[in-house]
Amino acid sequence: MQRITVLGSGVMGHGIAQVSATAGYDIVLRDIEQRFLDRAMEKIKWSLDKMVSKKRISEEEAGAILGRIRPVVDLKDAVRDADMIIEVVPEIMDLKKKVYAELDEVVDNPDVIFASNTSTLPITEISSVTSRPDKFVGIHFFNPPQLMKLVEVIPGDRTSPAVVDATQNYVKSVGKEAVLCRRDVPGFIVNRLVIPLVHEACYIMDRSGAAMEEVDSAIKFRLGFPMGIFELADFTGMDVIHKATTEMHMRDKKVIRPHPRIGELFDAGKLGQKSGEGFYKYSDDKYERVALSEEMADRCDPVSLVANILNNAAWLITNGASDEAEIERAARLGLGLKKPLFETARNVGIDTIVGELETLSSEYGEFYSPDPLLVDMQ
Repeated sequence: MQRITVLGSGVMGHGIAQVSATAGYDIVLRDIEQRFLDRAMEKIKWSLDKMVSKKRISEEEAGAILGRIRPVVDLKDAVRDADMIIEVVPEIMDLKKKVYAELDEVVDNPDVIFASNTSTLPITEISSVTSRPDKFVGIHFFNPPQLMKLVEVIPGDRTSPAVVDATQNYVKSVGKEAVLCRRDVPGFIVNRLVIPLVHEACYIMDRSGAAMEEVDSAIKFRLGFPMGIFELADFTGMDVIHKATTEMHMRDKKVIRPHPRIGELFDAGKLGQKSGEGFYKYSDDKYERVALSEEMADRCDPVSLVANILNNAAWLITNGASDEAEIERAARLGLGLKKPLFETARNVGIDTIVGELETLSSEYGEFYSPDPLLVDMQ
């Protein structure tokens, strides 16, 4: 594999193009208008210049990397010699299906790998519009691709093992760590852990009366997250959280119990850091941190939060999508967890967690029913 086409030149697209070109691949970066490509190439050049200024690469290396990226508008030209096509269009199922229906018409090479960079949409469903579902795979880079080490690789129901292996090898070749989500389940690994946690954090405020900063402090200091969950949602963007919530809940009611607060913030345009207000208010467009403390963490009992994330982790294992080691690696690399998830759970006590889930289930319904794996771990 030497030639890669990246479809979509936005934040993720041009980032994937940059890391791939840095690893020595010949890249075609495709978008529907030249102005999008011009903007993307400017951003790549800015990023490379920054690396030069920090002496991480030389000017000659930066020039060579930039020279390996060819911006193209015409789709047929863009995919002509590709060994792998990484699609990075917005997270809209109909749009992705439209792109792949077009690709199926113009790609001549029967061995080219179709790789969809999606964080929530089912790989099997997207691949259904192509004549080559065995050559189709999910490849979920994390934002920004230049910095984040984790990439989830997700086979669809008909993806061939050779394509999975080739995709994992590509991920390693660009200096990233591949985590395999063995089944095409809603949310894959990381989003199945973290998106439901945002909603559960809202419910814990409703049930306990804890302040937002107290819940976030408990997440940071007692669960080992690098920041609070509301802080993380604001950083990620309520548009992203809302979209992922909708997609995951539509496909599996067991994965997530939507709290109305997320939809309300989205509808009000309070998208977080990017709009100046989400769960918290921000003074300007610069990234600022919320003041959290261990003292505030002691005012919030995080047992239902631990129970929520662990129940979804157990579900992934029970349903053959992952195992404990891969989940821990995904949580460390994708969420920045400073201590292992299952270690935190064992410190809290599996009996305590199962008891909490059973109590919540009796009061709020089947969503909270403990996974059989947790019951067996008691």
